[in-house]
Amino acid sequence: MFGLGPIGFLTPWLLWGLVALPILWLLLRAVPPAPIRRQFPGVALLLGLKDDDAETDKTPWWLLLLRMLAVAAAIAGFAGPVLNPEAKQAGQGPLLVVLDGGWAESRDWPRRVERAAQLVDEAGQEGRTVSVIRLTEAPQDVTFQTAEVWAGRVAAMQPTAWGPQAMQDWAEKLPAEGFDTIWLSDGIAHEGREALAAALSDKGRLTVIESGRPVLALHPAEFADGRVQVAVSRVPAGGPVEVEVAARGPDPAGIDRELARVTLALAAGEARAEAPMDLPPELRNRITRFEIAGLRSAGAVSLTDDSLKRRKVAILGPGSAQEGLQLLSPTHYLRQALAPVADLVEGSLSEVLLAKPDVIILADVAKLTQGEQDATVDWVEEGGLLLRFAGPRLAASEVSRFEEDALMPVRLREGGRAVGGAMSWGEPKALAPFAEGSPFFGLALPEDVEVKAQVLAQPDPELAERTIAALADGTPLVTRKALGDGSVVLVHVTANAEWSTLPLSGLFVQMLERLAVSTRPALPEAADLEGQTWVPELVLDAWGAEAEAGEVAGVEGEVLAQAMETGPGPAHPPGLYAGQDRRVALNVIGAGAELLPAEWPAGTVVEGLAVAPERSLKGPVLAAALTLLLLDILAALWVAGRLSGLRRGVVVLAVAMLVLGGHARAEDAAPDGPQPGDDFALQATTAVVLAHVLTGDVQVDDLAQAGLTGLGERLWERTSIEPAEPMGVDIERDELAFFPFLYWPVTPGMATPSAAAYDRLNQYLRTGGMILFDTRDADVTSFGGSSPEGDALQRIAAGLDIPALEAVPADHVLTRTFYLLQEFPGRHAQGAIWVEAAPPEAALEEGMPFRMLNDGVTPVVIGGNDWAAAWAVNDIGVPLLPVGRGAAGERQREIAYRFGINLIMHVLTGNYKSDQVHVPALLERLGQ
Repeated sequence: MFGLGPIGFLTPWLLWGLVALPILWLLLRAVPPAPIRRQFPGVALLLGLKDDDAETDKTPWWLLLLRMLAVAAAIAGFAGPVLNPEAKQAGQGPLLVVLDGGWAESRDWPRRVERAAQLVDEAGQEGRTVSVIRLTEAPQDVTFQTAEVWAGRVAAMQPTAWGPQAMQDWAEKLPAEGFDTIWLSDGIAHEGREALAAALSDKGRLTVIESGRPVLALHPAEFADGRVQVAVSRVPAGGPVEVEVAARGPDPAGIDRELARVTLALAAGEARAEAPMDLPPELRNRITRFEIAGLRSAGAVSLTDDSLKRRKVAILGPGSAQEGLQLLSPTHYLRQALAPVADLVEGSLSEVLLAKPDVIILADVAKLTQGEQDATVDWVEEGGLLLRFAGPRLAASEVSRFEEDALMPVRLREGGRAVGGAMSWGEPKALAPFAEGSPFFGLALPEDVEVKAQVLAQPDPELAERTIAALADGTPLVTRKALGDGSVVLVHVTANAEWSTLPLSGLFVQMLERLAVSTRPALPEAADLEGQTWVPELVLDAWGAEAEAGEVAGVEGEVLAQAMETGPGPAHPPGLYAGQDRRVALNVIGAGAELLPAEWPAGTVVEGLAVAPERSLKGPVLAAALTLLLLDILAALWVAGRLSGLRRGVVVLAVAMLVLGGHARAEDAAPDGPQPGDDFALQATTAVVLAHVLTGDVQVDDLAQAGLTGLGERLWERTSIEPAEPMGVDIERDELAFFPFLYWPVTPGMATPSAAAYDRLNQYLRTGGMILFDTRDADVTSFGGSSPEGDALQRIAAGLDIPALEAVPADHVLTRTFYLLQEFPGRHAQGAIWVEAAPPEAALEEGMPFRMLNDGVTPVVIGGNDWAAAWAVNDIGVPLLPVGRGAAGERQREIAYRFGINLIMHVLTGNYKSDQVHVPALLERLGQ
């Protein structure tokens, strides 16, 4: 193919015809021939006469130029011009297509797969064998097969949430014979890339394809100086750009939403930027993840763990410490250890319980009042951690002597054990190595930690199971038992240095961390992870979406620590890992990770991922040549003087029709007739149409259709709304803006919407649409419960921009848009329904029974009363399903219809019933 800039020619030899244009110019000038001049005296008699038919003696220059252009256009058209011709290098032998296949390619993955499929197809057309590898997989022998074998495999490939693994090992798996390689790279300098690139260059021609867009990555957030620090890196470091980072987590209603946002400015040539986020402790503790706004990639997500959350800890001692005896205070070392890493709560036990702390520490506190005892037991059973330290008061008390106290993990012996005492040992005892299964397993034991006295545990059958730390002679030092969802821990020595040197050591702080009493405001180190098995709770996919870990195996602490240094992999994907008393986040990008651009061997051809599509210009160029020739005919007739009167008009019209005909045929390529989807749009917009979301369950979808049909009939009978036949919509492909109302029956197995569907749903909610989510489970577990339908609703709603919710208040406009209602039953009657929470400024006006809530329509209504089943009718209008029993059931069905009518009126009219103009009439009807 011969090319001139962005235009190439499939048959370039035809362009030699352009050389003949000068000769054509000379020939055209000789036609018509010049007249011969003869002197004839009789011509004098013709002077003054006018000849209607005139003929020029030579062709005008502009007409010659027009003809030259027409011929040149015809020659160029038949030469097969192509815009943006793809430069293809003919290859021989096998072709290896390499994809990095990691998180950095997720944003461009569809284009990368399309490009890889195109390369495989072209190789097949050339009769070449092909092999396609992803470097995120374990290295394996590279084998070449026909293009037909690989076509389906390439289309099914997906990226992973980690980067390429063991790239240098792939070099050992290459075949001995030569081959060409095309590498679709993410542009990042992964370890081993240079070695593999050199090996591929030795085998044959290496071509690299990279995206022109920079790769953005988010580092784990860190807590320093009272603020959360977030950092973003990019490669390559290009021009100035601003990146927004959002912090997400559950709101008080448990709905995941954006909690804060900060903008990071990357200057020109700058590869990393940091910015602080000032967040109050309550808000900071809610954050579950940080993400780069608008970017779907595992590298753009940073999960948070206990290192970011400051726990709320209450420390209570037997009484205030005397002045001058601060170092002997039972709580001094606890405060010193916990003040930098936790929020300390002050007050009495009754007062701190009201603050709902995460941990309560009782340092040598023996007796509790019955009210304090009961309240503390309830708090522990709800998930609290009660940590108790022994001391003289506890040793001298009768607490847990004969019967095990509810707030003690074991029974205690009378007295204690001390150096020189009746139950003493000769010398202070050291600690025994922590056993496997203990939360302290793996911690190093300092040589200077000794115990001089302790309270002893009764040797009950459960003692060995509840002992999590012991002395060298086997005496229990720390015991623990579960109580409900929480636990009670007893350290058998004091919290000060009176009985032991433990509070003076760094081991003391590490033990508090392992018990989840405190969290370090820094990322965990290898020593913090060793000695435990970490079980993944949730994992990230390549696009940064969270999913349940499922059957992903646990990871040893040493392996997890290594992964936090080098990055996740297939055996330990990015996600949240839980130990015995702590959770650790393994993110794609580490705190100290540095993104560098990939370097390639000299002579490597590097191309862009975006390729302008080829476009044939043969048709347009030939159409231009034809147009010029038609204009030449018109001009020749005009020069010859044959365009006069009616003939001139007819010719001009004919030429115009011929010229415009080409444009008309081109426009015919875009048909003006009905397009796919027009029938759906017409059906949805010719009248008010109620719609339901198709779940894939035929029985549920049919019932939803019948339910909306029954509701529509009641609207026809009782209101001015005349809805058409209801429709089912597929949220993945159908336009939602046509419908004012969507009924969504939630099923346990319903698939999570795609990103495109979430975009349509969120746009629908923001522009005035309403969705009624019906879990159909009678709300047996209350909103946010753990029924299969409730779990499905939480999973589906996670990607929706749903505002804060509240149970329908008595003065909500839904109670009076058409009917006056106090309940909202469906087939079930006991479940509550949830709507958008009222704004804080909404207040009662004097003389009004309800708040002023003008023009605010709740975008979602959530409940589980199975309204479609109560509304559903068959083809002749008879209810399909029974509701309740007898007359009471029919009354319940009638209230369900009234709720449906109120709901649709609310959607179509807004909160106009909150307008003060309606207050007198409503007050009269209410009898006030």
